[in-house]
Amino acid sequence: MNDIRNSGGTPPSRGFRLDKNNAKLAGVCSGIGNYFNIDPMLVRIGFVLATLFGFGSPILIYAAIALIAD
Repeated sequence: MNDIRNSGGTPPSRGFRLDKNNAKLAGVCSGIGNYFNIDPMLVRIGFVLATLFGFGSPILIYAAIALIAD
């Protein structure tokens, strides 16, 4: 079996990180997409729909994630 490990012998961390390389705004949606192994475009569409139907509250959530995860 091919098991990719870092120099310490432990599996790589799967923590949430902003994806600045594929970012459109702050990298939140691409980071969420990478974390859950789904297409970031689906996450972006979900945020847009949630913003339209959630009266703007997802914008605050997006901003909080961008500030906390950075």
